[in-house]
Amino acid sequence: MKAMVLAAGEGTRLRPLTSNIPKPLLMLAGKPYLQHLFEGLRDAGVDEIYLLVGWKANRVREHFGDGSALGVKIHYLEQKERKGTAHAVGVADGVIKGNFLCINGDVLLSAQDIKALAEEACKGGNVMAVAQVSDPTRFGVVEEESGRMRRIHEKPKVPPTDLVNAGAFAFTPRIFELIRQTGLSPRGEYEITDTLNMLCAEEELRLLRLQDYWLDVGLPWDLLKANELLMRAQERRIDGTVEEGAHLLGNVIVEKGARVRSGAYIEGPVYISEGCDIGPNCYIRPSTCLGKGVRIGASVDVKNSIIMAGTHIPHHNYVGDSVIGERCNLGAGTKVANLRFDNRPIRVSMKGEKVDSGLRKLGVIMGDDVKTGINAMIEPGTIIWERSIIGVGAIAKGSIAPDSKVD
Repeated sequence: MKAMVLAAGEGTRLRPLTSNIPKPLLMLAGKPYLQHLFEGLRDAGVDEIYLLVGWKANRVREHFGDGSALGVKIHYLEQKERKGTAHAVGVADGVIKGNFLCINGDVLLSAQDIKALAEEACKGGNVMAVAQVSDPTRFGVVEEESGRMRRIHEKPKVPPTDLVNAGAFAFTPRIFELIRQTGLSPRGEYEITDTLNMLCAEEELRLLRLQDYWLDVGLPWDLLKANELLMRAQERRIDGTVEEGAHLLGNVIVEKGARVRSGAYIEGPVYISEGCDIGPNCYIRPSTCLGKGVRIGASVDVKNSIIMAGTHIPHHNYVGDSVIGERCNLGAGTKVANLRFDNRPIRVSMKGEKVDSGLRKLGVIMGDDVKTGINAMIEPGTIIWERSIIGVGAIAKGSIAPDSKVD
């Protein structure tokens, strides 16, 4: 079975986390984001993956190679201009022969639902996965009739249903013929929603309701929810060094080459990657994922956070509900606040506007190579862009531009 995975976007809404790292390589549950999808496809019977790349394509190629390490064959397609989802799928016109799965690289699907989609594909015809959401206005909204699609509406102000396009399909080659007939939308793009409406006007487009989780990972704090969902499935594995007096409860993974020192108290699920140095006398709480070479030192408390490779949090720090980039260093006593005093959802400054995260708890989104001085304080929902410095005793809030210094 063949699959196409669309991962050519720049991930601009995820910046500063994607300023240096392409979105497919962002770490979740101890692996690059896209690897989880590849493994789910492989386990569902897919043996060939056509990966559409664009932004920092060479880094993605270098990491995944030909796919042999994952047990699949990966072919690379490049979308040099981003002109909409129909245009993206159309890049495979003349390349992929026969029926195939097509999945957006920025959605999170469970292995169970990927398998269900593959099973539907084996029956032949065209299939679209759909999910029920509380706010359908941000998606393509689907009208259903007897398990088939009647029509899809792109981001309607008044949604006719709460069913949305989940970004996962089984297509026949007919889809390419219809993409060639698809015109530009008012937004100046070739929209897959227009193509799908053409498709269901002439033949059936079956709907598959997803039974497990589904998440559109478009904003930085979505990574925290995605990480939590993926870590639920992990099983305890201790391959590194754990000193006497360290306490590891539940499903904790310690990779080979990692060290957990005496006095560390770790409540799973937690992922500790190769080269990490943990403790002594620290507290790591559930849904925390530590990248390669992360240092968590004495009297440090970390909860529900993603800490990427090479970052040091070594002395008397608190980090909660945060995503921290690579090679950052927090000075002694740096604290990240993650809760408003009024308990209202945390608002985040993005592109000059305040965005409601919908989260009661959210700490910092920190880009790569950021440094903080001793006793620095970071307010809830702060975004700190790459290479910035938060000085001794300084208070960081709002959105802090790249290469800034806050005194």
